Amino acid sequence: MLLVDDEPTLVRALAISLRAEGWEVVTAADGRSALVAAAERKPDVVVLDLGLPDMDGTAVIAGLREWTSVPIVVLSARQHGEDKVEALDLGADDYVTKPFGTNELLARLRAAVRRSQEPAPTSPVVEVGDLLVDLARKRVTRAGADVRLTPTEWAFLELLARNLGRLVPRQQILREVWGPAYEHETHYLRVYAAQLRRKLEDDPSHPRHLVTTSGLGYTLEP
Repeated sequence: MLLVDDEPTLVRALAISLRAEGWEVVTAADGRSALVAAAERKPDVVVLDLGLPDMDGTAVIAGLREWTSVPIVVLSARQHGEDKVEALDLGADDYVTKPFGTNELLARLRAAVRRSQEPAPTSPVVEVGDLLVDLARKRVTRAGADVRLTPTEWAFLELLARNLGRLVPRQQILREVWGPAYEHETHYLRVYAAQLRRKLEDDPSHPRHLVTTSGLGYTLEP
């Protein structure tokens, strides 16, 4: 695990708690050090503060997403909805606001890592227009070109692909992708649906395949 925060007291206390739970913890106090550590150590998950001394944490998210799909859990004092949306939109997998409960953070870390390490299913390739969703290899191609998805984006798309042409209720998506505690966090769905549309649709503002039924859920249309 890579823990990125410039508050020494918090880092020390959190590292002790995480190591007690069996995590191997590497720390970084600024964005540049975090990007170097991520490249060298290849962590299973990144815990990232947004208020870093040398660059905004959102720039770190963007930098990581250029080459890795490692789960990123933001840990920040910023509680405005737009900050959460921006971080999730850039590719973060979860967002925890300070002050936080250690047990809650641990649960979210376990969930993020679990989603990224789920064994490959044996289902066939799902064809959606010029998209091929390979459920066994966890791979998506668009017109023959690979599409890079974060673990959470993949989990969202996989659930819809397994229910091709059928409406999947919002609560089911939140429960299966994020966990039972997230059944009312519907803003997550809006953010991740928008991200997927930008990657998968010809015209994200008028989607043909990832369709929203207002107030109910989402459908992946063939």
